[in-house]
Amino acid sequence: MAGIRPPVLDAALRSCTRARRAPALRNAPFRQRSPAIQRRWIGDTGGRPPIPPGREGRNTVVAPKTRMAVGVVFIGALIYSMVTGDAETQQLEAPSIAERDSLSKRESGVTDASPMRLRMEQFIKAKQEEIVRALEAVDGKRFQVDKWERPNGGGGISCVLQDGNVFEKAGVNISVVYGTLPRQAISKMRVNHKALDPDVESLEFFAAGLSLVVHPQNPMAPTVHLNYRYFETANADGTTNAWWFGGGTDLTPSYLFDEDVIHFHRNIKEACDKHDKEYYSRFKKWCDDYFHIPHRGESRGVGGIFFDDLDESEKDQESLFNYVQTCANSFLPSYLPIIERRKDMQFTEKEKAWQQLRRGRYVEFNLVHDRGTAFGLNTPGARVESILMSLPLTARWQYQHEPDKGSREDRLLQVLKKPVEWV
Repeated sequence: MAGIRPPVLDAALRSCTRARRAPALRNAPFRQRSPAIQRRWIGDTGGRPPIPPGREGRNTVVAPKTRMAVGVVFIGALIYSMVTGDAETQQLEAPSIAERDSLSKRESGVTDASPMRLRMEQFIKAKQEEIVRALEAVDGKRFQVDKWERPNGGGGISCVLQDGNVFEKAGVNISVVYGTLPRQAISKMRVNHKALDPDVESLEFFAAGLSLVVHPQNPMAPTVHLNYRYFETANADGTTNAWWFGGGTDLTPSYLFDEDVIHFHRNIKEACDKHDKEYYSRFKKWCDDYFHIPHRGESRGVGGIFFDDLDESEKDQESLFNYVQTCANSFLPSYLPIIERRKDMQFTEKEKAWQQLRRGRYVEFNLVHDRGTAFGLNTPGARVESILMSLPLTARWQYQHEPDKGSREDRLLQVLKKPVEWV
């Protein structure tokens, strides 16, 4: 009887073949399914096929013996088909974390129970709007708002003001990035994050951050920088694999006013002290070390705070998120009083030229040593205009320039060569 199948088995096999050829719902990519189907997949269905409309509440089994008989034959036919290589392997395409997040925001918005990545995204968007409005009130001109999206999820908003009344160039950006880390990148990151699985070929990741740089027109007013960010990797099932926070803020003056720098550092210290009395001194040193230009033997500016890779080995996620929020909220009180004092001061052409030389140092650090710039430019689909937003509108490089000994310019250089404890 080898090779001969009973008629009922032939009928079952024909049914299987028709099912395979039909444009089955289970073969459609997740992103092409309706919201209702997406909800069932992400929710508690466990990947089961959706219940046909109108049958959710029906528990009665019609003709149980017949169903059992047909079921046995169908399972037998399916096994036969698999053994003989006659069936195709059908697998559901699991939703990416970008798709999960998009659905979650549509369904319930962002709440305190939402994943940290969604809460961080919501926070930086609100903080960006607040800072832009405040800087516009100082300058009198409006920011250009450029919204953009990434094809695989995420996007950002770049707000830039150029040739303003007070600011030569000011940029306040947020970015939300979804992507995939290859094995090589995972191996490098494991140096600081042991939670990362070393045996996987790739991991989905999420990164979100608020980045700000303000370059004033007046050389007596200092440049300021701010960045706060959150990074997360995800397992294949969408659960969090590893996470960490990073960021900081620092001041870069062309002319040194001690009271300005003291005010800036005092505000930062107060923000740090609310969460940990050791944070300010620890992160202040980290900032001095990080914003150093080795080939010049000087710092980029007079510092502030800088930290990276703060994860569960430091404190719990909620505590670190609260710390980042406090630091970001302290920015406007730390900088606006300074810009108000200096924006209308008189200055000479020589002083303006010195500001341009200091801007050149700023460019050197950002393009040669800054890790954020390198990460951004090396990310697939990088948006170069937004990444290089931090660069000043104008800068200057003068061959073998040395300031006069004992001048204000010389005093700044001496401070930049040996960081000062301001508070």
